[in-house]
Amino acid sequence: MPSDCLFCRIIAGEIPSSAVYSDEHVVAIRDIAPAAPTHILLLSRKHVASVRDLGPDDAGLMDRICATAAELADREGIAADGYRLTVNVGRNGGQTIDHLHVHLLGGRHMAWPPG
Repeated sequence: MPSDCLFCRIIAGEIPSSAVYSDEHVVAIRDIAPAAPTHILLLSRKHVASVRDLGPDDAGLMDRICATAAELADREGIAADGYRLTVNVGRNGGQTIDHLHVHLLGGRHMAWPPG
């Protein structure tokens, strides 16, 4: 765990968060600056900088994150009307924290293109 990684520190319990889910692979927290009525971050427990850094040892990790997102969307009551999953990769892709995470957004209409 890199000591300077915000998400690693949240996962380790060093920084408080509004956790909504946790298992051996994924931790889900409410975003502190929500862009929708439901905005949950699904964090890989394992430190991986981004999708482009996934390797053979990470097989199934994105599957697990997406399955967890679907479960949380159902729990949050947004599954029936639809929701958005966003993965930002690199600076031009909007990634601001170098730790693999997926945004679950819902509870309102999502415009396209996203911007």
